Amino acid sequence: MPGKLIVFEGVEGCGKTTQMQRLYNWLIKSDVFHRLQTEGHLQGVVMTREPGGTDLGKVLRQLLLEQTVGPSLQDRTELLLYAADRSQHVEEMIRPHLEQGFLVLCDRYTDSTVAYQGYGRELDLSLIQQLNQIAAQGVKSELTFWLKLEVELGLARTQKRGKADRIEQAELAFHHRVQRGFEALAAAHPERIVAIDASLSEAVVSQTIQTLLEQKLNQWSPPLSTN
Repeated sequence: MPGKLIVFEGVEGCGKTTQMQRLYNWLIKSDVFHRLQTEGHLQGVVMTREPGGTDLGKVLRQLLLEQTVGPSLQDRTELLLYAADRSQHVEEMIRPHLEQGFLVLCDRYTDSTVAYQGYGRELDLSLIQQLNQIAAQGVKSELTFWLKLEVELGLARTQKRGKADRIEQAELAFHHRVQRGFEALAAAHPERIVAIDASLSEAVVSQTIQTLLEQKLNQWSPPLSTN
């Protein structure tokens, strides 16, 4: 597909959403993105998230993250709801934009399922791999920014935002297992997962991400020779 999928990952409070928005704001004004559009390599850029990137996904997001009353979700039920969200998301939003030549910026994707449901909930990793393959339909990220941050620091950041969601309220040991999941994924997939020190200032993290993406964009679509 002519488009590219760029994903932001990390533990709670690592700054994914903020950094994705900053990258979007920079991209639409950047020389490299303007060049890629002018040369026909990319049509535009869009932002999305999981869960919640579609109308159905917004309903699933409420069930997964905002549940405060009623019976608690079983771990496998949670896993299947995330898979359902991804299946709808890929079919309705991600794949069509990639086929049209868009750069798609996504807040969480398949790595989060491995880290949170596989390592965090300790569900079977082979089952998760199968579900990811079914839901993602072969759509993979070209580049994943892993915003690496100590679990305690990230949770402290979320507390400042106010009410914690269902995942943020999980026990500390769960979040440490999630972190180990991201560490394992980064070690297994160095060709696409780039670790970013998210403990640094917002501006420094943003600049690092911009520089890395600009390098990647120029590698994927080198400037036309002027000779």
